[in-house]
Amino acid sequence: MSQGLIPQNEIPADVRQAKQRLGIVGNSPALQVAVARAIRVAPIDLSVLVIGESGTGKEFFPQIIHAYSPRKHSKYIAVNCGAIPEGTIDSELFGHEKGSFTGAVASRKGYFEEANGGTIFLDEVAELPLTTQARLLRVLETGEFLKVGSSAVQKTNIRVVAATNVDLLKAVSEGRFREDLYYRLSTVQINIPPLRDRGDDIMLLARKFASDFAERYRTAPISFADSGRMALSHYSWPGNVRQLKNVIEQIALFESGKEIDSEIISNYLPANATIYAPTLSASRSRSYDSEREMIFNMIFRLQGQIDELKERLGEKQPKLVETFVDVNDSASADDVTTTMTEEVMPTALVDISRSPVVPKLVEPDEPHSLEEKERQAIEAALERNSGRRKIAARELGISERTLYRKIKEYGLDQ
Repeated sequence: MSQGLIPQNEIPADVRQAKQRLGIVGNSPALQVAVARAIRVAPIDLSVLVIGESGTGKEFFPQIIHAYSPRKHSKYIAVNCGAIPEGTIDSELFGHEKGSFTGAVASRKGYFEEANGGTIFLDEVAELPLTTQARLLRVLETGEFLKVGSSAVQKTNIRVVAATNVDLLKAVSEGRFREDLYYRLSTVQINIPPLRDRGDDIMLLARKFASDFAERYRTAPISFADSGRMALSHYSWPGNVRQLKNVIEQIALFESGKEIDSEIISNYLPANATIYAPTLSASRSRSYDSEREMIFNMIFRLQGQIDELKERLGEKQPKLVETFVDVNDSASADDVTTTMTEEVMPTALVDISRSPVVPKLVEPDEPHSLEEKERQAIEAALERNSGRRKIAARELGISERTLYRKIKEYGLDQ
C-alpha cells in the first residue's frame, strides 16, 4: 500500500460522505485532515481562512462548511475578490444607492445583504483594497455595513469564509493587509496540500479527468504506461489540480486511444519542466519484485565488469591473475616480484616474502556491500549518459520508476 493512499475503510464516514457529496477525489492524509477540519468547524459560527496554492481546490471547503452548518438552507455566495475592479468592489459587496456614482441609475443590494442568514465565500481575499478591508472588518465585528452613497446603517447575519494563496502575515508586514482583519478572518485555518505532496492522488485525478473527458466527448479512452505514471507523479505541478486537469484533457483529445508513456507526457509539460523528488509522505512504498529485479541486474552487470577488468589485467600478467605461485618452486619470490610491472601491481597485494602463496589479484576499490555496488553502478550509468535517466534505466535493464527511487534513496539527485 502506497504511503500516499489510505484504504477506504479507514477514512472516517463523514469525511468519505463529504468527498462523495462534492466530488472531491483523493485519499492523501493531508487532504483527509483538511476535509475533517472543515466538517468539525462547520456547526460553529466562526470565521474560517482557507490557505493553499492556486489550483488546489480551495473552493470546495467553504461549500463543505456551508453544507454541514445550520445555515445550509440559506444562501451561499462565492465572490472572487481578485476579479472585481477596485472602483466597484464596495458596491458589489455592500450595495449602493441610486445616484451614488456615475452609472448608479438604481439602488442595488450587495452580496452581504443578499446572503443574509447564509454564507459568503471571499476567494483571493488578499486582493481587497485597504478601504474595503476596513468595511469588511466592521461587518465581522458588528454585523453592520453601509451601502455606497448611504448613511443608513444596515445589519446582516452572515458567516464569512475567506481563501488566499498569499502569505497574509507577509502582506501584513508590508502594509498590504490589515493585521486586525487577518486575525478576525483566521479564527480557524484550513491548509490545503499542494498536488505534488498528495502522492497517489495524482494518478487518481488523472484517471478521473481522462475518463470524464472520454465519456463527455465520446473519444477513445487513454491508458497510462508505467513510465507515464511515473512522469506524472514526479512532476512538481506548480498549477496543481487545475494544471493537471488541463494537461490530461489535452492528452485525452490529441492522443485518444493510446497508452500514454513518459515521452508523450513530456510533450504536454512546459519546456523547462523539472523532475520533482516527492516528500516522504508522497513517496511510494517499495515493491519486493522491483527490488529483486534491481539487485539481480546489478549483480549480473557488476560481475561482467569485474570479469572484463580481470581479462584486461590478465593480458599483461596472466600468471598473476590465473595461478597461485608457490615460493618453494624453483622460481624464487624475488623472480616473481620482478615480473610484475608497477602498472599492474595491485595495492592490496600482500608481501609474498611473508606468505607461502601469492593470492589472486584483488580489484582495488571493489564495493564491499550490495548497496554500494548498486549505488556505484547507477552513478556510473548516469555519468555515461550525461544524467539522462531514461537511457540509464534502459542500460541498467530496470524500469525508470525503480531508477528514480534508487536515485532518491542513494542521494544521487543532489
